[in-house]
Amino acid sequence: MKNRFSPFLAAWVAALTAATAAVPTVAVKDLQPLAAQVRRIAEALELAGTPLSPAEKTQLNAATTAAQIQEILDPKCLFGVQINPEMRVKALPGDAPATLDEHGWRVFLIKVQNDSGTTAALRVSSPQAGRLAGSAAGDVAERWLDLELPDKAPLQKTLSGLELEYRLIALYSRDAGKREAKFRFDVGQGTQDLGFRSEADVLFNARAARTVTFRVRDEKGQPTTGAFQIRDKQGHVYPSTAKRLAPDFAFHPQIYRADGESERLPDGRYSVQFTRGPESIPETREITVGPDTGEWTFQVRRWIDPSLLGWWSGDHHIHAAGCAHYEKPTEGVHAPDMMRHVLGEDLKVGANLTWGPCFDYQKQFFTGADDRVSRFPYLLRYDIEVSGFGSHQSGHLCLLRLRDQMYPGGTSKDHWPKLGLNTLTWAKKQGALVGPAHTGWGLELDSTELPNFKVPPYNGIGANEYIVDVTHEVPGPDGKLVPLVDFLSTVDTPFPWELNIWYQTLNAGFRTRISGETDFPCIYGDRVGLGRSYVKLDGALQYEAWCEGIRAGRNYVSDGWSHLLDFRIDQTTMGEKGSELRLDQPRKVKAHVRVAARLDEQADTSIKNRRFSDKPYWHIERARIDGTRKVAVELLQNGFPVATKTITADGAFTDVDFDVEVTRSSWFAVRILPSAHTNPIFVTVGGKPIRAFRRSIQWCLDGVETAWKNKEKFYVGEEHAQAVAAYNHAREVYRKLLAECEWD
Repeated sequence: MKNRFSPFLAAWVAALTAATAAVPTVAVKDLQPLAAQVRRIAEALELAGTPLSPAEKTQLNAATTAAQIQEILDPKCLFGVQINPEMRVKALPGDAPATLDEHGWRVFLIKVQNDSGTTAALRVSSPQAGRLAGSAAGDVAERWLDLELPDKAPLQKTLSGLELEYRLIALYSRDAGKREAKFRFDVGQGTQDLGFRSEADVLFNARAARTVTFRVRDEKGQPTTGAFQIRDKQGHVYPSTAKRLAPDFAFHPQIYRADGESERLPDGRYSVQFTRGPESIPETREITVGPDTGEWTFQVRRWIDPSLLGWWSGDHHIHAAGCAHYEKPTEGVHAPDMMRHVLGEDLKVGANLTWGPCFDYQKQFFTGADDRVSRFPYLLRYDIEVSGFGSHQSGHLCLLRLRDQMYPGGTSKDHWPKLGLNTLTWAKKQGALVGPAHTGWGLELDSTELPNFKVPPYNGIGANEYIVDVTHEVPGPDGKLVPLVDFLSTVDTPFPWELNIWYQTLNAGFRTRISGETDFPCIYGDRVGLGRSYVKLDGALQYEAWCEGIRAGRNYVSDGWSHLLDFRIDQTTMGEKGSELRLDQPRKVKAHVRVAARLDEQADTSIKNRRFSDKPYWHIERARIDGTRKVAVELLQNGFPVATKTITADGAFTDVDFDVEVTRSSWFAVRILPSAHTNPIFVTVGGKPIRAFRRSIQWCLDGVETAWKNKEKFYVGEEHAQAVAAYNHAREVYRKLLAECEWD
């Protein structure tokens, strides 16, 4: 007699087989949208510290069918999820090894076959996941897992509706050893498949972690803080970036650890890169973690230390909140977290600027003095960037060395002026050091020519209103008139856009200086101190004195990989006595600068060959003379190179001298483009002011008109009339300068 249970047995066997099978290959009609989604997945894996291997990237780029893409990515899938036309969800275990790390995050892929075309969000839960602390006593042993489905850019929060796509899942293990977890998938309430097929059970092996203590010493053998990039042989970053908490940032591959601090790592072999800012020589080691591992000892190897010669590095534009900060960006992180990064990059001064989205939270930390986390010679100071409020639409402003952080009339960011001139006037009255942030935004031109006499659009958030503000003087703390703008920010936007407006206003006779910034972590999230000012101080390092050094132009800007010290012409030194050399009549002068730069012997063509408008905008590799380890050191007169010498960028100091004939009043500077730039020395002849070229002054006047067309709409109420007066004042000044100029 026929077994009446056989149909049920067959169905049960089929269901069991399906539940344990590898995720099936999905037929795809259109390759292009799948390929675009996979590119985002590859980028997300990179950001999560779990990059595809170079071979896998090459294979993906070469893939011409959906099946080939699946062959590459399916082995990385911990789950396959199928959504049928009725939006019922079924889960299958995938091919990825179910390996986790104790006290660590691992990132896997989920393969989604979406036969319904839904654009709902994919959801997952697990009874083993949840709070790992504070749970009921009986739940603690069961809740050993934490999970999340990353959905931030470049990913999307919901499914795309494509018949096939991949998603990420990040898993954290509290424990070591074998642990089983149940995962339930759905795309909304009621979409789980019948018969528990929306669930998948996975038996994990969580690798035990060991405590590794960092011994970090500076070049003198003293305890310090350094930056560490730790990767396993597959390229995974440790600790995983999937859910880092401050002071470690999720957008960094590196962590910063001080001497005596530790990290827990599973057994295995790791590549560890150790650095301490651009003044140190990177060190990479292959290190095995095992039963005998206890400590890792690293010591800084420097190729230069400008502070020993009185040149103190600083970044006047970093943020503790907003942009890439991942945890409550409206609140951000606190001073100890930012100080760790300043220490780890050997940045002597960090100006921690409070701005729009975090202003009303971070304002509590402002004191008008060095933050208490500062420890000589490392200083952290809270100041302000006018961004996201007030005059930000006509150009963001850096306000340094403030005594009072609140513009009169309120207690928040909501009552500030729309006219940048009003904000700067208030700041200058209290003795602040001020200048536009990220100068180049809004001044874009598709050219590297310097100077460039095409008028840019003035339609951004950089030094746009500056073309007007530079013509104004306002009362300082003692009531005497001082220039409204002290500096232009450089290094964090493309160099032709930053430098062109500076060169043109110098040619018109103004004496604005430059300072280096990073705008961390907005324009750059790589690290603090990517753009730096090196300020020469005769006495002890103090924030006030460092700011005054920038006001006086006693500094050069740099990416940290090249240095231009002790620039002088005859006996006049940059930043001293107004940086001015007065000649009774034309004659030859001698310019001197002490130069050091460091390039790796092997060129990094991935940077060298990028467009000037692609990051990194300033980098020593861009200055490399092709086929060599040399860079060009240029002496500028009124923005044009008049003499050039080459040096070997091996880290050694070289004294460079130039002889130049001065026939008329001019400004001079030295640069390694685009890596370092000095401030100017002004040489006047026969008492005549600098009026380098009529076309420079006309460029400025034309810029006023263009800026007005783009910025007028942002000035409201009584400030509109004030803006009219400010712009008219600038027009009158430039017309007067045109009349004084003898040179085309």
